[in-house]
Amino acid sequence: MKIGKAARVVAEAERTVWTGRRVLVAQAAVLAGLTMLLLMKEVPGLIREIKIYRMTGGRRAARRYP
Repeated sequence: MKIGKAARVVAEAERTVWTGRRVLVAQAAVLAGLTMLLLMKEVPGLIREIKIYRMTGGRRAARRYP
């Protein structure tokens, strides 16, 4: 009886242990989420900068603005 109970406890412990691969996947998911959040937050500023760049003439502006 005690052996069966001990075996169940060991089996449960093995199921709940986080392997290195699972930890890396979880870290990658968190990092990807934070990167997407930062990118979404910065998109309006990037669009504004692109519009300003286009209004000033972009790469062709060197001829007009010495």
